[in-house]
Amino acid sequence: MDEKTLIAKRVALELRAGNLVNLGIGLPTMVAAHLPAGVNVFFQSENGIVGMAPVPEAGAENWDLSDAGGSPIGAVPGAAAFDSAMSFGLIRGGHLDVTVLGGLQVDEEGRLANWMVPGRMVPGMGGAMDLVSGAKRVIVAMQHSAKGEPKIVKRCALPLTSVRRVDLIVTDLAVIEPTEAGLVLKETAPGVSVADVLAVTGAELIVPDSVPEMPIGA
Repeated sequence: MDEKTLIAKRVALELRAGNLVNLGIGLPTMVAAHLPAGVNVFFQSENGIVGMAPVPEAGAENWDLSDAGGSPIGAVPGAAAFDSAMSFGLIRGGHLDVTVLGGLQVDEEGRLANWMVPGRMVPGMGGAMDLVSGAKRVIVAMQHSAKGEPKIVKRCALPLTSVRRVDLIVTDLAVIEPTEAGLVLKETAPGVSVADVLAVTGAELIVPDSVPEMPIGA
């Protein structure tokens, strides 16, 4: 199993039947394809749909349907499409149960940086700031490090998306819960030791006496 699939499968286990869930572009969109059997949720994309379905098979795309990143999506029967005003009303109004977002960095206070790298051209912050501020629960789905550098750091060097503490971080190596006391190591990925996680984490982790292996579902 590749790293991104591992992350997506673990995040999917956090979703509950009936949840209204926003999936950020990139890795988070994979979560829709890995829901546990019998768990039906409503996926929202901030460009204006509730009822987003996993990416269609190659050749079956309808290019009138896309996610916020412009990638083709499907739609479940009964899906609703609407304008950005309605979409951001759902987000800013606190109606989203969960948002799953990618991350560039998360710091010891659980603050996320995910919308830009200084000096690089970006089209804008998209809905990330609204999502982190407005969703009831924020899950960061990202790889633990990039180009040999940790993405979980003492203090974000990149511009923050929000000062709000995120609720959970799921990486290819671990599940970490930001709390008032600090970052708590909740689980390690299959075949990964606590020492392995600590060695590639740039922030202090609170390590309980027992750290279970990450469940990843079927």
